[in-house]
Amino acid sequence: MNEESSGGPPDEPTDKRLLRGARTRGLILRRAVDVASLDGLDGLSFGRLATDTGLSKAGVQTLFRTKETLQLAAIDHARDMFVAAVIAPARGEPRGVPRLRAIVEQWIAYAAAPLFAGGCFRAATMTEFDSHPGPIRDALLRDQRDWRTILANQFRHALAAGDIEDLDPELAAFQLDAVLLAANTALRLGDSDVVYQVQRTLDQLLRPGDRTATAEIRLSPGTP
Repeated sequence: MNEESSGGPPDEPTDKRLLRGARTRGLILRRAVDVASLDGLDGLSFGRLATDTGLSKAGVQTLFRTKETLQLAAIDHARDMFVAAVIAPARGEPRGVPRLRAIVEQWIAYAAAPLFAGGCFRAATMTEFDSHPGPIRDALLRDQRDWRTILANQFRHALAAGDIEDLDPELAAFQLDAVLLAANTALRLGDSDVVYQVQRTLDQLLRPGDRTATAEIRLSPGTP
């Protein structure tokens, strides 16, 4: 390919517009997840976000078009923030017990010094749409299932290593998730003692197992 046909250098003004658009979208979504964590996803509106961010209502609406699109984008943004705050920092720990403990430790920090203004985003928004089938409920359900799968996979790794007593990984993940959701509510009410109860629950689930009597646990390739 010769120089004439290469198209020349990138269009700098276009690049700058794209960068500004991405920054504006990020600013809106950061405010949107806080609003949704406090007042629910139905509390989101173009006008409110425009007022809160100092942008024009037309500018906000141009980026998201419909309220449902805005709500879905807020769910995805909250998911990305949660992964970065809770899941990603634990990935450096060995799979199984160490990673489970790291995940829960990060979750406690996430809820105790809230990443979102209203506390755990998932806890704040799930009940709002649990009886309303559609794309919003599907997105919230996806996130809940993915979170429990992450927990269940670590219980499986711990079982395979013989580090914990025999248990049902899916049930253990359900139990741990339920405790964390209850802890979020308690922390929002100012009950910091609940952190100790979370740690006790995790200790019970991670009781040491007998390595010589560990049942064979088959893990699918690539299980995180």
